[in-house]
Amino acid sequence: MKSARFILVFLLSIVTVLNYNHNAHADQELAGLWQAQKNFGPQVRGNLIITRDSNNWSADIAGYSMAFNVGPEGHFSFTVPGDRGRFEGRVDARKLAGHWTQPAPIQVGQRMSSPVHFSSTGKNKWSGEVIPRESEYTLFMPITQRDDGTLSAFIRNPDRNLGVQYNLDFVSSNENHLEFVGAYFYNKDKQVLFEGLYHENGDYFTAFLNSFRGGSYDFHRVQDPEHSDFNARGSEDPAPYTYRAPPQLDDGWKASTLEKANMRFGPIREMIEQEIDPVASSVHDLNVHGVLIARNSKLVFEQYFHGFHRDQPHDTRSASKSMASMLVGAASQAKLPVGLNTPVYLTLLGEEEASKVEQRKQDMTLEHLLTMSSGFYCDDNDQNAPGNENTMQEQEDEPDWYRYTLNLPMAMEPGEKAIYCSANTNLSGAVLTAATGHSVRDIFAKYIAEPLGIKRYYLGLQPSGEVYLGGGAQWLPRDFMKLGQVMLNGGTWNGKRIVSKEWVRSSIDNQVKIGDRDYGYQWWSKEYPYKEGTVRAFFAGGNGGQLVIGIPELDLLVAFYGGNYSSSASRRSQSVLLPEYILKAVD
Repeated sequence: MKSARFILVFLLSIVTVLNYNHNAHADQELAGLWQAQKNFGPQVRGNLIITRDSNNWSADIAGYSMAFNVGPEGHFSFTVPGDRGRFEGRVDARKLAGHWTQPAPIQVGQRMSSPVHFSSTGKNKWSGEVIPRESEYTLFMPITQRDDGTLSAFIRNPDRNLGVQYNLDFVSSNENHLEFVGAYFYNKDKQVLFEGLYHENGDYFTAFLNSFRGGSYDFHRVQDPEHSDFNARGSEDPAPYTYRAPPQLDDGWKASTLEKANMRFGPIREMIEQEIDPVASSVHDLNVHGVLIARNSKLVFEQYFHGFHRDQPHDTRSASKSMASMLVGAASQAKLPVGLNTPVYLTLLGEEEASKVEQRKQDMTLEHLLTMSSGFYCDDNDQNAPGNENTMQEQEDEPDWYRYTLNLPMAMEPGEKAIYCSANTNLSGAVLTAATGHSVRDIFAKYIAEPLGIKRYYLGLQPSGEVYLGGGAQWLPRDFMKLGQVMLNGGTWNGKRIVSKEWVRSSIDNQVKIGDRDYGYQWWSKEYPYKEGTVRAFFAGGNGGQLVIGIPELDLLVAFYGGNYSSSASRRSQSVLLPEYILKAVD
């Protein structure tokens, strides 16, 4: 009986493959570069006006008017009808400040919080600009006719990892009906991933990505594929790369040139022309969105690719975990009552409740969270671990991710072994808030964003409203690399002390091993070959190729931003571009 079933399944699989091959002889009209793009808002944006008339307060934005009350210490909040946005702020005799919470962007899945900067426009009247993160999605699909007439294809999704999730191989056509065949992620079994409909009159096709964000997408032919953001510098065959020094802006960076920084342009030009410029033929080809270099505390190189630019916030994924370390260091520098020895459960639960948990949990400190050595069963690379980041975020029984983490089972003693686990980093925010009495968002705004001149950023929020520190904060490229420059400077930015020298030294030192890699307090470290020897580097790293790399011996800082999400190509910037090109440019 089992053998008969096996033969039937085998014959059906052969018929399916033959059907793919038969249908794959599609019209040559489908060959070419196609692009789909959607913008999902959000609707509420623009000028936010806050007014006071006696003791009556009101807010006005995008046609909505809301009344609100000011509470203790000047704190207040209001929500736009239909949950289209929320503002939380504080007003005193001198100024008004706060953060806007927007609905979850389509790319991220979490609500995001961004600052609103106000100016006085009259007595008891303030005005500030709400600039939400655009919720938009772009998909490129190059379709190429093979020698046998079949149509190969892949998806490149600059915003996220759809291209890897749908590991597309080829397109099968039966008149105007399309089937897109491939394998989910790295699964070897090919199947119909999604279907589509070709609209011959309009020369576009609709792909029904019903299980994905946004549902169906209309792909239109790129009329000039040789000049498209699909290509790194717009053109399939760009002109030789020429260097332009970064502009001097009012963001706190001092701008200079490669020559004044004793860096040669030749190796960097080779990197761009040989590594970044080549047109992608696979979703796993290198996809760099930006490269920035600072030396001797001055920005000397800044170049963006694939249509990205300096005024566009970029997702930093887990690279922004390093922000958690700086938050603790900055709070300690400001004399707030928190430090490495702060106990996790005693701080969060109080003495009576903490005494009821097992001894291993009572022994856990903030340092264990920062070094990923808490002992929780929360390996992000183990799908069976209840503390796995995806498991925690996808479960719906406990919307409070802090409480969810505290209730995780222990796998080992705190400090026994370091295992990569985003829940550790996130829980450090709960300890920071409970110990100091200040929210993560307020500590970041006051002790990091303000002194570093970071005016625009987007912090992901947990379902309960607290900032999520496990990754995914979005920054302007020049702003995010400031965190690395602070560490390179020994804890200062333009003369302002952000964290102590001791905190910098401990953060980038080798505190633990995660696998075979060195890890400090939310910063990785690594040695690179340089000339006849090696140099030691510390770095923040995130999925897709998000990197801020500091090399103290060379007073060098390099930032990469990329779109190789969930692809091994994301490692190429760190393993090839930095040592084989950039370091060879440094004298």
